[in-house]
Amino acid sequence: MSFRHHFDPTSLREYDIRGVVGESLTQDDAYAIGRTFGSMVARAGGSTVVIGYDGRLSSPALEHALGAGALASGMTVLRIGRGPTPMLYFAATTLGADGAIMVTGSHNPPDHNGFKMVLGNRPFFGEQIRELGQLAANGDVVAEATGTMRDVNVIPAYVERLLRDWDGTDRPLNVVWDSGNGAAGEILSLLVKKLPGRHRILNAEIDGTFPAHHPDPTVLANLEQLIAAVREEGADLGLAFDGDADRLGLVDNTGTVLWADQLLVVLARDILRDHAGATVIADVKASQVLFDEIDRAGGTPLMWKSGHSPIKMKMAETGAPLAGEMSGHFFFADRWYGFDDGLYAALRLLGIVSRLRGPLSDVRLSLPTAVSTPELRFACADTRKFTVIVEVAARLERSGACVSTIDGVRVTTPDGWWLLRASNTQAVLVARAEGTSAAGLERLKTAITAQLEASGLRAPDFSGTPGLH
Repeated sequence: MSFRHHFDPTSLREYDIRGVVGESLTQDDAYAIGRTFGSMVARAGGSTVVIGYDGRLSSPALEHALGAGALASGMTVLRIGRGPTPMLYFAATTLGADGAIMVTGSHNPPDHNGFKMVLGNRPFFGEQIRELGQLAANGDVVAEATGTMRDVNVIPAYVERLLRDWDGTDRPLNVVWDSGNGAAGEILSLLVKKLPGRHRILNAEIDGTFPAHHPDPTVLANLEQLIAAVREEGADLGLAFDGDADRLGLVDNTGTVLWADQLLVVLARDILRDHAGATVIADVKASQVLFDEIDRAGGTPLMWKSGHSPIKMKMAETGAPLAGEMSGHFFFADRWYGFDDGLYAALRLLGIVSRLRGPLSDVRLSLPTAVSTPELRFACADTRKFTVIVEVAARLERSGACVSTIDGVRVTTPDGWWLLRASNTQAVLVARAEGTSAAGLERLKTAITAQLEASGLRAPDFSGTPGLH
């Protein structure tokens, strides 16, 4: 049977394939991904693909079609079932698979879904995703064959491996967890039974409608339930996950959020005790405070592109034992496998908190303060967002500004810095600014607004945003 398939061009993203189910993403797309990716695995000399899916309502049907496509390319398909994306990464690594595909919409709305891929134990992204789209459009796949499929239960091994790296003391912590009705639910329930202390899980049931709140712990509104529970319980900390549990959010004992770059400071200080001078990577959205604190702790800070795929590749290139993003992804190559795993990061953090002499809030209060905005996202069409960044970069270059174009534009001025970049997962632009003073921050916001207006866009609402850190 001949094969040829055209994807909606907006679904082929930089780091994954993603769209609105029934509109820009269908079961036919899922079959085509399996058929084409399976062909790419076969041509690379491989034969085994692991597939899994998250808790979204559309995920089981997409996973079924995905598996059928991989089978038609002659693959041995190992189905690990429903669970968090990091469990797929774990399965691909420990089962020795040649490729892996996760059906997940991550932190996006309930009617969205997508596919994250691994080829040869390395992220599959960028040019490889574009190549997959072109191969499908051309019908350039291996001859149809009959593969084999079997179910593999990796949950017990995954939970056991997580627990193996528990390095906390006997101090009994009181912890509130918010699974956000996401794919972490089953794993988290098993994990906390084996950990010391008291553990309360909010929204443990996996429910793809996300009835409690949106599954994105980088947005303050989504942490309100966790904050209230931490204060009610008098807990030592609260932890939250996104829809597929590769992101982690943190609330301290006072119910105050520690944003991802502040959490990375805590993790980096601990790791650098055993890895003096090691490189610690953070993305372009991170505070300058983070890079300064890594240096102060004896590490080598490195600013890099946002996105789990380029971060993983840079870790492999530099040998960095730790990396993190403002989006809440944390990557451990120290004792772990180098992939982003919210559950693993939470476990390592609990070990650190159990060894603290005082509460976690003391660590937060000891950090240098900066006046900054949170990460602000505002709508911009997928067909326009990258062009806007090119326009802004060109104007900044002509003006002689001090600008980094590692990922978007990050502009440094005497007042601090501001960032504008295009999201690789959503039809949005992302802005952030950090000033040395409140007045300086206002000038940075004005600079962002001016650049956006010069490209015909309305600036995001900056009101009420100072004082993040």
